[in-house]
Amino acid sequence: MQTNPTPPPYTSLVAVGDSFTEGMSDLLPDGSYRGWADLLAARMAARTPGFRYANLAVRGKLIGQIVDEQVPVAAAMDADVVTLVGGLNDTLRPKCDMGRVRGLLTEAVERLAPSCKQLVLMRSPGRQGPVLERFRPRMEELFACVDELAEKHGALVVDLYGAPALADPRLWDVDRLHLTAEGHRRVAEAVWQTLGHDAEDAEWHVPMAATTPPGWVTRRVADARFARQHLLPWIGRRLTGRSSGDGRPPKRPDLLPYEGQA
Repeated sequence: MQTNPTPPPYTSLVAVGDSFTEGMSDLLPDGSYRGWADLLAARMAARTPGFRYANLAVRGKLIGQIVDEQVPVAAAMDADVVTLVGGLNDTLRPKCDMGRVRGLLTEAVERLAPSCKQLVLMRSPGRQGPVLERFRPRMEELFACVDELAEKHGALVVDLYGAPALADPRLWDVDRLHLTAEGHRRVAEAVWQTLGHDAEDAEWHVPMAATTPPGWVTRRVADARFARQHLLPWIGRRLTGRSSGDGRPPKRPDLLPYEGQA
């Protein structure tokens, strides 16, 4: 995995993206989401007094919305580190113009890279399972674009897609689209190491210990519940052009001193 060999004392972080960066589904007792970006900010703040953090990510956002709504705000913040993860929601739409997605991602990188000391991009994790298999060629085309842009603009790439551990269904929420708290913890560790910091968990990418898989009946019950509670509503939003993030503001819209908890 690509890393920054000599990390400077970063004083600020701005996270840009969709539900993955918002923190779904690392659910806290108060009903809010934490996620890898908050965990990363907590680590960075522990090393740097006065560390500032903004999280502009909103669930359901397409890459065009990220470019229009988040990128200009992030670029104006003049942060030390900016993370950008976007485009995956586009690849999961029934119709997707990958040329347009690549163009918009390029625009985002070209605007963000000069505005910060270090831009961080990601190859998003890929859960195993039949639902996402039909979209995998689009995802891999997106990740190839990420690699090309990183090389051109000096961005770091966190390769989560190539991490076997993050393909494990046990690290994914019941909606099968978002990581669990443990999944987000591993992502935070991956970004932390990519920025050049010493590992706190050198084996974040190592698969979990094998367990006895659930029986056939248990799996079918889970499949039926997933289809009813998550898949059908998700398909309905895709077909009608609605989003789970419509009208929802970012959870940390301003670049302010981080006072949260890991």
